[in-house]
Formats: sequence, C-alpha cells, structure tokens
Amino acid sequence: MIVFDKPHALSDAPLHYCPGCTHGIIHRLVAEAIDELGIEGRTVGVASVGCSVLAYNYFNTDMIQAAHGRAPAVATGCKRANPENIVFTYQGDGDLAAIGTAETVHAAARGENITIIFVNNAIYGMTGGQMAPTSLPGQVTQTSPYGRDVKTVGYPVKVCEMLSQLDGAAYLERVAVNNVKNIKAAKKAIKKAFENQINGKGFSLIEVISTCPTNWGMTPEKALQWAEDNMIPYYPLGVYKDKTKEAEA
Repeated sequence: MIVFDKPHALSDAPLHYCPGCTHGIIHRLVAEAIDELGIEGRTVGVASVGCSVLAYNYFNTDMIQAAHGRAPAVATGCKRANPENIVFTYQGDGDLAAIGTAETVHAAARGENITIIFVNNAIYGMTGGQMAPTSLPGQVTQTSPYGRDVKTVGYPVKVCEMLSQLDGAAYLERVAVNNVKNIKAAKKAIKKAFENQINGKGFSLIEVISTCPTNWGMTPEKALQWAEDNMIPYYPLGVYKDKTKEAEA
C-alpha cells in the first residue's frame, strides 16, 4: 500500500534550489492541490523571475514565463482569453512586492479570477541576498550590512495587509512552511485559493513565509527557527480577507 508518493502534477525534474530552501515544500503543496482538485489538464502556471524562475520545469501543467514582476498581468490575459483555465502565478517577494507591485495591486483591485502563490523569504535570493521590500527592520543583507534602517529606506511592505483594503480582493491568507502544523495549514489555504477560482470567487493570494538559508547565512535548521522567531511575529499568520465567509455572515 502506497502511503506517500510524488504528486502527479509535480514533474520528475530535480529541483535546483539550495539545501534547506522551502520552495520545494511549496511546490509540492501546489501540486497536491492541483491533483486533489483534478484540474491538471486545464491549469496554467505563470513563472516569475527570481529563484522560482525555473518553476516551469517542475509542474506537469502548461506554463508561461513572464517578465520580471509581470506575472499577474500575464495571468490576467491568459484567464480572460480562456476563462475555463485555472491560472496561477508563483512569485517571490522581490518579484511581486518590488518591480511587480503595480501589477499585483491592480489585478487585486480588478478582482481578476486568478490565484497567486507569493513566497516571502525577506530577501532577494537569486541575485545574491540584497535587501528586499520585505526585509525586516534591522535585518542584515548584502546591501544593508548594518541592518535595514527604516529611517532611510522605510518599512517592509506587508502585502496581505495592503491588499486587504481593496474591494476586488476575495481571499488573502498568510501561511508558513517552517513546521508540520504550518505546512498543513498552508496546504489547506492553497487548495482553497484554487477552489475559489474554480467557483469564480475572484482574486486569491496566499503569502507563504519561507526561508533562505544561503542568503541568511544560516543552516537550514537555524533558518527555520529564525523564521519562527523573527518573520512570523512581524508577518502574523492568518486570513486577512475572505469574501466567502463575509457573504455567509
């Protein structure tokens, strides 16, 4: 009897991510949701630019490569051209919360019926560990060697909180993948985001608190603990907007 197997929606390609990176966990959760909902044949993923730039190698669905930050715009076009498709983007914080901020905000404001998987590891991973829009106050990075100084560069962007003010956003939840309990909650949220799209509920974004052991300069174990001790207190987990529940109430 098989008790644990690779999701069919996940390809056999070896992942290119650094040891301890939690992108692999998030990929699996997305693939499991696709499998369980039986939507692989009509799902289209939009890969971003960043560490997840090769996401098109890892999912057994149609995939599109978008320019840096433009994944929500590409997803919008794909969904409007073929409304029966299930369209998701997979984006890091440098991609979504920096160069792609406008695309994200306006896709949410329009209530586009797409699903966004937003991976927040508080740093620019692919380009060497520079400070990102999500880097924490005081966080040391390649471009903030003395820690992020909010007096000169401002405060981190809290995406779920920001988008929750937009009438077009249907479902926003922040989750984490640093332990088993949080991984299970993340799976539930990701699956619900896809279900919302299937049911025509509108714009859904799941923010996933992730780790970057390489650019944080930590072992994988210490990175998981750092996320627990530092990232989650600054970026509290939970549902920030759910129009479905609001309608039921």
